[in-house]
Amino acid sequence: MELDDLKQAWKQTNDAATPNTNNIMELIHQKGNGPIALLKQAFKKQTRLIIIIALLMFVTNTRYINQVSSGIFLWFYLAFCVILAGFFYYNYRLVSKMEGMDGMLKTNIEKQIDILETRLKWHINGIASVLIFFIVMAEVVPYFQHYSILDKWHALSPFIRFAEYALLVTFQYFMSRKLSKRKFGQHLNYLKELVKELQ
Repeated sequence: MELDDLKQAWKQTNDAATPNTNNIMELIHQKGNGPIALLKQAFKKQTRLIIIIALLMFVTNTRYINQVSSGIFLWFYLAFCVILAGFFYYNYRLVSKMEGMDGMLKTNIEKQIDILETRLKWHINGIASVLIFFIVMAEVVPYFQHYSILDKWHALSPFIRFAEYALLVTFQYFMSRKLSKRKFGQHLNYLKELVKELQ
């Protein structure tokens, strides 16, 4: 009798495991509110935002179109926007593929999560590198070309300038991580938690 009870309990456990796994997969691939769908929306929004910013910068600075040398900051910024938009779009495509793979294995999902996490780290480090690059430009360009704003900036004490740079880099360090976690990290973490529950 006791053996029959154990067999019945084991059968119920196995029966419950399958729908549980199915339910988790449904949560992962849920349209609109699932972690994959939310990641897709986030990457899509960022791609559109960067494109809009780049277009606005281009339109409002059309006087520099035929003056590449005098618009060096503008052209570098536009190039940065193009690269950043491409980065977000590339991740959007990756997440879109994940969304269409209803039968993805746990190992495949974990691999895609690792790729996204690595790319987001690249993004944070890339933003920091670009900021430092623009700081270097702000210090070097005035020796070759004159901008009224930079001339006024260089009229300040080097101590004040580099203190401001240090504050800017520190602010960017913490803010970029905070924004990345809010826009993408929380959805990735939720996805990782769901994947851990898969059998």
